[in-house]
Amino acid sequence: MRTMALNVLVYSDDRNTREQVRLALGRRPAADLDELRYLECATSPAVVKALDAHAKGTRRLDLLVLDGEATPVGGMGLCRQLKDEIYGCPPVLVLIGRPQDSWLAVWSRADAAIAAPVDPAALAETASALLRTDHRHLVG
Repeated sequence: MRTMALNVLVYSDDRNTREQVRLALGRRPAADLDELRYLECATSPAVVKALDAHAKGTRRLDLLVLDGEATPVGGMGLCRQLKDEIYGCPPVLVLIGRPQDSWLAVWSRADAAIAAPVDPAALAETASALLRTDHRHLVG
């Protein structure tokens, strides 16, 4: 059974969006998951640097939550880049501006998408499912 915290990277140029994600997920989004630790990134270079460390094995990331409306680099374009360039990219949940943008989330290769404004229950449920799927090999 796991006893390590799960590491969640939250990317948005908007501090309020990052805070909404942290508050929605809380310390433990589901009883069967370990506590979460957050790495907040306000720029795409910071995200790429964190994922490079993940790929090298010096920092473990278990879930990425990317703001599709971030500027100047949106989370969906960044997601596609990460999925193309990072071997073993962690699961990605993108925050989309409106439900009609779900096709862009598919294009980005995101593992899941949630429309804004963020519904805390939907975000926690979706993030928990992604964390469980990614860590199935660690349970047992």
